[in-house]
Amino acid sequence: MKILSLIIKYLNPTTILVAALLAGCGREDSPAEPPPVPVESVVLRSQTVPNIIELPGRIESVRMAEVRARTDGIVLRRLYEEGATVAAGTALFKIDPRDYEAQVASARAALQRAIAAKENASSIVIRYGPLIDERAVSAQEYDAAESDLRQANAQVAEARAALDRAQLQLSYTTVRAPIGGRVGAAEVTEGALVSGAEGTLMTRVDQASPVYAVFSASNASVLNTLSAVREGQLKVPALDSVEVRLELENGEEYGVIGHLDFASPVVSPETGSQTIRGQFANPAGLLVPGQFVRGKIALGMIEGGITVPSRAVQFKGEEAQVSVMGKDGTVTSRTVRLGEMVGSSWIVESGLKPGERIITDGWQKIRPGQKAIDAEQAKRAAAQQQKQQQGR
Repeated sequence: MKILSLIIKYLNPTTILVAALLAGCGREDSPAEPPPVPVESVVLRSQTVPNIIELPGRIESVRMAEVRARTDGIVLRRLYEEGATVAAGTALFKIDPRDYEAQVASARAALQRAIAAKENASSIVIRYGPLIDERAVSAQEYDAAESDLRQANAQVAEARAALDRAQLQLSYTTVRAPIGGRVGAAEVTEGALVSGAEGTLMTRVDQASPVYAVFSASNASVLNTLSAVREGQLKVPALDSVEVRLELENGEEYGVIGHLDFASPVVSPETGSQTIRGQFANPAGLLVPGQFVRGKIALGMIEGGITVPSRAVQFKGEEAQVSVMGKDGTVTSRTVRLGEMVGSSWIVESGLKPGERIITDGWQKIRPGQKAIDAEQAKRAAAQQQKQQQGR
């Protein structure tokens, strides 16, 4: 004790403090590893998933009619509003009809003359009928009268046909829509001379509903699809049963579901692609010819596919990642390639395998390299430990 008192008396207080701290550090244990973070997770299982193919496309009219002049004349006025939807037979233009009205009047007069001549020839034949038996009229005269009557009948038929033609030409002075649909801008104005012989273009009418969505699929993708069908990996329904959804240029989905109705049997030598066409109802007129769209074609079902819940996916720009739990609970970040969304889950095209466990909830509070434990597994383990303690 005396020796210890002497040491304390002559040592500097700072030296004593440093020595105490060093002694304490020597006795301190190394920090313990943090416990696993409870998270919600799911084990991936292989399943049958839709085979969704995305293709760029363009809207086309099912029917498009060019409205052309069928007679010559001066355009008096336009009778429709450009861009409006019209019914078949709606008057679109009026061509000056006065010349054709005069031709109709002339043809009607010619018909009346022919009818008068026919009636006169008929009366002669009727008078000659009883006289031929009395030999008051020669057989030659009677035959000539009958010939005149036949010629008169032919002249009546010819005059009636000429009148019909004149009336038809007159009807062409009112230019009508050949089909119902959306009528375009006028190609001629009032005062323009149009020609029936040349078929002057006056406007166009596009059928508003239904419409076609025409897509181009590369020949390589078509061959891959056929190969998957032959190997039994893909089940494809009949063509008219394949559903197609459209995404508009602003990113919105077109609400009406269409169906494929045509697949080209030839490959375009210019583009190396094949044409695929779907038909869509267009009740609101939202789809217009020439419009660009993106089609999502549900071309059958793929065996052995994988889906992940959308809440498990983390997006970094255009890159999608999921947090994968190893067998020892260690978390790693995995980049995946996603397909289409089905319900509340994404179809995974690559990056994951069946049997792997991914974190669905709680990945925000854990970093790669840390350990995690499924919350349900943690609860079961705690309950089992409590039960064992109670049994002791």
